[in-house]
Amino acid sequence: MTEKELKRSVLTVTAFASFLTPFMGSSVNLALPSIGEELSLNAVTLNWVISSYMLATSILLLPAGRLGDILGRKKVFTAGLMIFTLTMILLSFTPGIRWLIGIRILQGVGGAMMFGTNMAILTSVFPPGERGRAMGINVTAVYVGLASGPFLGGLLTRYLGWRSIFAFLVPLGIISLILIRKKMKGEWAEARGERFDWPGASIYGLSMALVMYGFSRLPERPGWLLTSLGLLLFVLFILWEKNTSYPLFDITLISRNRVFAFSSLAALIHYAATSAIGFFLSLFLQYIKELGPRDAGFVLMSWPLTMALISPAAGKLSDKYNPGVLASVGMGITSAGLVMLCFISGNTSVTFIVTVLVIMGAGFSLFSSPNSNAIMSSVEKRQLGNASGMLGTMRNVGQTFSMAIALMLLAIYMGQAKINPDNYLQLIGSMKSGFIIFSILCFAGIFASLARNKSLRK
Repeated sequence: MTEKELKRSVLTVTAFASFLTPFMGSSVNLALPSIGEELSLNAVTLNWVISSYMLATSILLLPAGRLGDILGRKKVFTAGLMIFTLTMILLSFTPGIRWLIGIRILQGVGGAMMFGTNMAILTSVFPPGERGRAMGINVTAVYVGLASGPFLGGLLTRYLGWRSIFAFLVPLGIISLILIRKKMKGEWAEARGERFDWPGASIYGLSMALVMYGFSRLPERPGWLLTSLGLLLFVLFILWEKNTSYPLFDITLISRNRVFAFSSLAALIHYAATSAIGFFLSLFLQYIKELGPRDAGFVLMSWPLTMALISPAAGKLSDKYNPGVLASVGMGITSAGLVMLCFISGNTSVTFIVTVLVIMGAGFSLFSSPNSNAIMSSVEKRQLGNASGMLGTMRNVGQTFSMAIALMLLAIYMGQAKINPDNYLQLIGSMKSGFIIFSILCFAGIFASLARNKSLRK
């Protein structure tokens, strides 16, 4: 196999697999009202259908990236895809909420193994001058999944029920596995022979679980206790990593690599400020504006569709120009869209929502691919798994925090009540508060994004 054929095969496989998770996520977001109605769930419990997957993935992304460096990135990626596909089969027949959340946690394990290694695989194969374009195409696959999810997920939910979303993805997972076997030749494991840091992974996983779950319980007293305990364990994790021969995460990537540190912080803030928007707007469109799942899907599709159209060009631009500047501009555009959403009300038109989503899609595109390129290009080859795992961790921790903020606001405004016309004003109030918080976060993130530019040289 020639180098050109290898690049094409790797890009095809990683892009195809990258389509699966966002498609599922955006489809499930749209199906939440149907899931809640069938299983008699309140808004807080319904949120855990999304958050359980994010929590499991957030805990395991960093360990999965490190395992890829040691055992082989293709091997870990393939195992993750197998787990992900198996859980799709199980979710197609899930009988109740406990099974649903439990299998979603297992699905998060597979997702972590996939997304903790995919960017590292791309970086292993594509040189710096071609890397941004490859990442732009990969990110486009993610956004195609996000764009098609609301539409196809809405149709499946309406005519076949919400379980059909998972059944629909099973053949796609099988096709991805076949593509890996036939097209993705070779293996990448620059840290082969090094020991895996099991004590560090255990401390890190417990710390992440306590922080993520504790934050979701705020402002209750157990929430503060669990979050504080998790933060203390994270300090212990940092101390352990500084003094072990083969750390789970190389702390010098943060302490000595300004580009990596601030690019990762920018990613965390950006995802924390944007990830719950789809959840909030799905509820707004279907409850407040009384749109069906299909029509709500059409509206929500405008955001990822914009990202899918712009991301390849954004990735290519980051090969030629300073990716830190491009990402900072993108975050500024996203902030503008969030400020517009702060004025949402029951009289807000669907046209206004679409306009804002297009603006935010453009901002997200200019941020995502260039920021990923900056992170992956700032480390050595033996650290690619660490970098890929950190990139995925920042994304998923940001998403988890975003959903936790949404969960906390719903609990404050609505308690344990089911969503109904009597509490629509409280629902809108929780959304407006959320958009204000997200706007402040995203604006602060612009400065984190700009801070790394002193070290970037193109």
